[in-house]
Amino acid sequence: MQDKKQKTYQLSYRKQLIQLAKFYGIVEIKNYFKSAKRLTTSQIELILIKNRIKLPTKKTLSKLGRLIIFKNKHLKQLFYTMAVVVVVIGFFGGVPYLVNVFHKIDSDLSKNKNKNEIVKHKNDTIDKILKKNEIKPYEKDEDFLVSEKKKITKDDLIENTISLDASVVASLFEDLNYDLSKVRKSKKVKPFYISLLPKDISLIEDIKERKELFIRIILPLIVQENEKIKEDREKLFKVLAKKSNNKQEKNWLKRKFKEYKIKNSDISELKIRMDIVPVSIAIAQAAIESGWGTSRFALEGNALYGQWTWSDNGLKPLDTDDDKNHRVMRFKILNASIKAYKKNLNTHSGYIKFREARAKLRNKNEKVTGLKLTQYLDKYSAQGKKYTEILKTTIKKNSLSDFENVKLLSTGLRKEIKL
Repeated sequence: MQDKKQKTYQLSYRKQLIQLAKFYGIVEIKNYFKSAKRLTTSQIELILIKNRIKLPTKKTLSKLGRLIIFKNKHLKQLFYTMAVVVVVIGFFGGVPYLVNVFHKIDSDLSKNKNKNEIVKHKNDTIDKILKKNEIKPYEKDEDFLVSEKKKITKDDLIENTISLDASVVASLFEDLNYDLSKVRKSKKVKPFYISLLPKDISLIEDIKERKELFIRIILPLIVQENEKIKEDREKLFKVLAKKSNNKQEKNWLKRKFKEYKIKNSDISELKIRMDIVPVSIAIAQAAIESGWGTSRFALEGNALYGQWTWSDNGLKPLDTDDDKNHRVMRFKILNASIKAYKKNLNTHSGYIKFREARAKLRNKNEKVTGLKLTQYLDKYSAQGKKYTEILKTTIKKNSLSDFENVKLLSTGLRKEIKL
């Protein structure tokens, strides 16, 4: 019995995760193994976390870690052996030479010890962060926007989310093989959804690296919202093509008229408003308004687009005049900010020209792209036309047009992975 326990304890960390999945009967992992595809350790961790299963507290070291320990063990043996040799040879005048040898061995041991600590720290990073957060079931989309009728608490801002460091997010993306250069070529992005921006994203000194991390975080969220709109748009035309509609279809139309703030059931206006916002524009505006994810509004309130509100529950700008009482809307998660932004462009009277220009492109069977529509967003900022030029420059400089036709890639596991 004791041997059996000892054998279980010595299982690799990956095998411990798989045993947990089998024990709790996690269907996603079983189905994935049946398909003869390989899950990374990080992916198994994410699935267990989503099912509210506590991860093992003891991790085995990576191959590098085991190699370092192996080297340490043999270096220590060598050290003790040489110590005995010193005593014997010292009498024959070899002490000065051997002292130098010991210094070198001791230095090697220290270096290897530091490497071992780095490996252990990297392996434990995700576990430490996850222990600081309570994982709860995700709410419905309509609950994501912070209510303006209730008092905002700290729990409201972090509920259903995990705040990860920038380095951890980057590591997770690497494990999932999520690389922007591949997305640009394949026009496919994995549905990996981060709920909060890393609080330390501004500490990334390399500007290119910081921008790429920001894009990788918000791109799947933007594409997801666009695909929802596309599905609604396709359904709309199918419903309208019928000679008569059933009760369910009529109720769906009523909900959409309300969602897009259309009075008198104007079908023509619904066709104009129910459409996507080009991915390049959505990324560029988020980058401009949030300083590539480093602004206080983005980090404290998940506000990527600086939308105003006159509610006390918004975030007050630090440099605002006392006589100005507007605030910036805050959200529980990033996706809610993107959803509100697209609704704003599709319903606000300030963006009528934007919507009309988009509709004209549709009527001509032309592609709806950001560079064709930036000039119609001068009302978004007090800078007016200058703002549209900044927007256009941001798109071109960062090659954001490459993401216009990107679609969500099916993982074969679940529709999405959320953190």
